[in-house]
Amino acid sequence: MDGNDFSFPLPSQIADVPGAEGWRSMYQYFTRFQPEDDGRFWFHNAMHFPEPLPAFDTVTCEIPYGAIGANTARVFCFPTTLGIEHRILNGRVYITAIPVTDPAEIERRLAVFQQRAGHYYENWAGLFEGWKAKMAGLIAEIDAIRVPELPELDDAEVVTGAVGIAQNHYVRENYHRCLDLYSKMWHHHTEFLMLGYGAYVVFFEFCKKAFPEIADQDVARMVAGIEVIMYRPDDELRQLARLAVECGVDGEFTEDRTAEEILAALRERGESGQRWLAALEAARDPWFNVSTGDGFYHHHRSWNDNLTVPFAALPRYIRLVRAGDPLIRPTEQLKEERERIVADYRSLLASADEQAAFDQMLGLARLVFPYVEDHKFYCEHWFTTRFFAKIREFGALLVRQGVLADVEDVFHLHHTEVDQALSDIMLAWAAGAPPLGAAHFGPVIAERKRMLEVLRDWSPPPAIGPVPEALNDPAVRMLWGVTAETLATWAAAEGSDGRVIHGYAASRGVVEGVARVLRSVNEIGQIRDGEILVCAVTAPSWAPVFGKIKAAVSDIGGTMSHAAIVAREYGMPAVVGTGHATKLIKTGQTVRVDGDRGIVTIIG
Repeated sequence: MDGNDFSFPLPSQIADVPGAEGWRSMYQYFTRFQPEDDGRFWFHNAMHFPEPLPAFDTVTCEIPYGAIGANTARVFCFPTTLGIEHRILNGRVYITAIPVTDPAEIERRLAVFQQRAGHYYENWAGLFEGWKAKMAGLIAEIDAIRVPELPELDDAEVVTGAVGIAQNHYVRENYHRCLDLYSKMWHHHTEFLMLGYGAYVVFFEFCKKAFPEIADQDVARMVAGIEVIMYRPDDELRQLARLAVECGVDGEFTEDRTAEEILAALRERGESGQRWLAALEAARDPWFNVSTGDGFYHHHRSWNDNLTVPFAALPRYIRLVRAGDPLIRPTEQLKEERERIVADYRSLLASADEQAAFDQMLGLARLVFPYVEDHKFYCEHWFTTRFFAKIREFGALLVRQGVLADVEDVFHLHHTEVDQALSDIMLAWAAGAPPLGAAHFGPVIAERKRMLEVLRDWSPPPAIGPVPEALNDPAVRMLWGVTAETLATWAAAEGSDGRVIHGYAASRGVVEGVARVLRSVNEIGQIRDGEILVCAVTAPSWAPVFGKIKAAVSDIGGTMSHAAIVAREYGMPAVVGTGHATKLIKTGQTVRVDGDRGIVTIIG
């Protein structure tokens, strides 16, 4: 990418946000940009971190990037990439992938990768089943962790059972177990993920070489229509809508009612209401353990914590059931389309050897694809929902001991500071004295809350630093959509009038409609039927609102991002990886989304 006539600001050129100059105090020293980082390329990871990051939530950077790098660079030995480094700037997370560029080193690493990755590819189905069992075990483990009560006197069983260890010991041990289990989860998360992307990238690059004119989207459509459990929560909602009509309680579901009001009304509906409520309870565990975000912020609560998202979808689903709609995603249509596309392109290959290679790579891509989506439910959603819930229990302990004023305040301390606060109460309980943490942490938490509010209004540049010569990380290309072309688009958008916005053509179709710009996942309840969703990034748990909208537009994402995959599965146009859409489009404006060409136009 030498000779580009565009550039991005350097990290050192980004000023502190006025009023939040002390933002660095929220984060660890190793997250700060260093002078030498001006010589490297970074991009805003708005896919996972679209908002400024509270102090505790930095654990969702530190642990995942440690696991991703370990599996990519040290375990499976990917030939062209090492790990991912992250930095925090004005509360936003920027990342960079470390490439391997020396041909001899790539060749050496390739031999190791082929042997190790080959073992997983050859045994994928069995290993994946074992993976699911490991994840179920981790979830059961974190649910079973007990947060000590620290009563006036310890339990008598400590004496009668000759335990010899008082309750305060388990405060720190069990807190550390939460962090350790979160780390293990992320190592298992990335155990398969990069291999999944790697298999798809190999197929993608074969297609690009064999068929120079092929659209990225056509490659992606060859693996579409595969059932994955990430859609199961939405499927459960559809079944609940059918049941509401069947039970005759569908009239209780109106858009002007809150979830609590609907539940209260159903409790008064006798046997029919109880039948529906029982079905709801059965669906909630585990399928409502989905975050309204992507599982990286403590305040992106799950459906179980906040029923607003699922209940916002039910009135529309019920109307469709009444009208005779079977509420089935167009999966069969996608399967027919994908086989047609496969046949068309396969017929263009000149030799039997090429066709055999195509078949093998496509088969592997389809084999690994379900994991690329399924892991989201187990990891970022089910496990992470339980993880944050357990940390809240430690927050409640700190509230009972007088260190914190509110349970949620625990998330405004770094996980090492939570360790300090727990040490404080362990010592105070043992000594029979009051803990000292309230005076120490109270002002710190208040200032961090204030700074986060200031930082929310900052508009981070999508990329910073010099444009790289190579972008070799498979996840960076497929998940985030960062390529030479997208960088040029992002840079051009800075100086344009903002009427025409370019991105990835993620899902086919052209529609016009009124835009609804969401800057936070907590605003998802504002979406109305027929609008065009414009956001930094969507999460798989937003699937129910995909039935309401005409199209989706996101700032970040590639052809294998979750926004792109979900849009294709739901048969609606989508443009992802625009870099700036949420800055340039305003709610209420009329926009045209061209999912064939990857263009969004503001027309009114």
